[in-house]
Amino acid sequence: MTRINRKSKQQEPRKKTGGGSFRKGLIVKALSGYYYVRGDEEARSSETVQCRARGVFKKRGESPLVGDQVMFSLTENGEGAVEELLPRSSELIRPPVANIDLAILVFSVSEPDLNLQLLDKFLVHIEHAGIPAILCLSKRDLEVDGERSEEAAAAASSVNRIYRAIGYEVFGTSSRKRDGIEELRQRIRGHLAVFAGQSGVGKSSLLNAIVPGLTLETNEISDRLGRGKHTTRHVELIDIDGAYVADTPGFSQLDFGELGVEDLSYCFVEMRELSPSCKFRGCTHAHEPGCAVIEAVEQGAIEKSRYQHYLLFLEEMKEMKRRY
Repeated sequence: MTRINRKSKQQEPRKKTGGGSFRKGLIVKALSGYYYVRGDEEARSSETVQCRARGVFKKRGESPLVGDQVMFSLTENGEGAVEELLPRSSELIRPPVANIDLAILVFSVSEPDLNLQLLDKFLVHIEHAGIPAILCLSKRDLEVDGERSEEAAAAASSVNRIYRAIGYEVFGTSSRKRDGIEELRQRIRGHLAVFAGQSGVGKSSLLNAIVPGLTLETNEISDRLGRGKHTTRHVELIDIDGAYVADTPGFSQLDFGELGVEDLSYCFVEMRELSPSCKFRGCTHAHEPGCAVIEAVEQGAIEKSRYQHYLLFLEEMKEMKRRY
């Protein structure tokens, strides 16, 4: 189940009760019960220490995540122990990563085909998490030299028209031709960012292009299924000269388990701005008289596809609540 929490309720770090000293660090990878922590004494040149988490976390119902700022100690065997989690600014449950301050939603213009409904679903979850998002259209070379170039170009044009108008940045990239790679690299500088999107859209290829010498595994699109195989098996932060990027397992299914019906319209930025003008407080923007959102749709001020997706998501959420 895919869930995104807006904020974690992290406790303030407790003081160390035993001997020795703590060091501050960043969890850059979690794998097979180990947490790989990079100490910050020497900034990004600091070595990474393989750590276990203290049992107290399990007792408190907490779990360290990649992206966590932590206090850790060194043990006699040359490894370390995660002692405390520092307060988080954000938390994603899937992918499991903390303190993300920028989300790059990657969608290909073709292979697999661009799915605006899925794009809007990703945006809803990222908006609910309170994380700024930018859109990245990958495989832009298919617009000019692919077998379906006209469809790919039309898809890219639709995204630029719809989403730039409501304030989202849109980057076009081609990992094969390196188009747009440097612009995207500069945009993520200084951030702890996550690349998210449907499987097979080229997230690993993008990271390989952004980071010289990086060799993340990539797979071709399945002809039968029309989507890619998952190539990333665990979450890991990649150091990109002034930024960290979380390379995360691909996923294509999202649910609304963490959202209330009243939260949904807030996650559509154009509806969020108009909601205070609705006649009734708590307006669902589905059928109420005097609804500013419905009026804006009728006047063409809100894109019909976005509104239709909103109604689909609203019905999906209501059906989920009826089942449970």
